[in-house]
Amino acid sequence: MPTFEEVTASKPEKSLIRPMKRSGGRNSQGRMTTRYLGGGHKKRYRLIDFKRTKDDMIAKVKTIEYDPNRSAYIALLVYEDGEKRYILAPAKLKVGDTVISGDGIAPEIGHCLPLGKIPLGTAIHNIELKPGQGGKIVRSAGASATLTSRDGKYAIVKLPSGETRMILVTCRATVGEVSNKDHGLVMSGKAGRSRWLGRRPRVRGVAMNPVDHPMGGGEGRASGGHPRSRNGVIAKGFKTRAKKNKSNKYIVERRKTKK
Repeated sequence: MPTFEEVTASKPEKSLIRPMKRSGGRNSQGRMTTRYLGGGHKKRYRLIDFKRTKDDMIAKVKTIEYDPNRSAYIALLVYEDGEKRYILAPAKLKVGDTVISGDGIAPEIGHCLPLGKIPLGTAIHNIELKPGQGGKIVRSAGASATLTSRDGKYAIVKLPSGETRMILVTCRATVGEVSNKDHGLVMSGKAGRSRWLGRRPRVRGVAMNPVDHPMGGGEGRASGGHPRSRNGVIAKGFKTRAKKNKSNKYIVERRKTKK
């Protein structure tokens, strides 16, 4: 079970929360389009600053908080002008620490700067794919990428999946590893805890009838076949990435597949 040792506040900042509407897996017509979703505890969305555009202004960490909408913890920053913003909390960031974003700053934990200004070999997260877009990748608990080299206007970054990718040096990233590294070790303990999180029971394909799933049916224990989705897309080894994907040219080395 999570210990929440790093969390220092139990209530979020009121000015930075918004209501969240739950779909229950239904579309605008009320038809179920996504299975195994529904229920769960009521949530409110925390506005996270993924862009970190408040340059050259020191911000002090006021609290480290739990966010029900993501696996990582979040940190509440208070800037010198009094403005408050949430960011993804890096590991080892504590209440009272100061962080800053900009071009000519030191690459310390929690600081946000362009890839062209970060030393090689540094662990980074919340990485932009387009300048000014805001961090899009490496945002989950315990994740970190490594800046391995630079080649002209591109930085070569090794992602947590093992993929090596080219990203423009003008794109920003935050120094450090994302907090809550033990998130992947959590055991739910009971089915009810999954229901609190909005996850309904998942039915195995082989337990269905032939009309419901390609792996359904069969007499006795003779059922199954090659693992596949309800629509017949083969799992465990079948590649679904489009061959003409425009981002292929930015991938230097593919991610390592598990054997």
